[in-house]
Amino acid sequence: GDLDKVVNLLLSLSGRLARVETALGSLGPHAPAEDKLALREKRRLLVAQLEDAKELKEHVGRREEAVGAMVARYLPAEHLQDYQHFVKMKSALIAEQRELEEKIKLGQEQLRCLRESL
Repeated sequence: GDLDKVVNLLLSLSGRLARVETALGSLGPHAPAEDKLALREKRRLLVAQLEDAKELKEHVGRREEAVGAMVARYLPAEHLQDYQHFVKMKSALIAEQRELEEKIKLGQEQLRCLRESL
């Protein structure tokens, strides 16, 4: 459960940071200074939160290793491999699901913009 939450947090923060950086990049030279300042501050906060989330993921990883070592004492090798595969795949599938959700949102937004421009 903690792994799910941390992976989702990392993906969420990364996505938000990417959107802020895109917004910063799309600001023209005549954009209000307040807008630039607000986006830079938001970017700074997101970078700090992302670093904290990475540290949290490392902590969860260490805890996962400790749990894995304890589980290894009680499970036969075949079941242990299944457990390890499950843990690895769960993170990968969460990331893939999130990426697909983002692509769907982007596609829907692009479709909405196209409809509005017609």
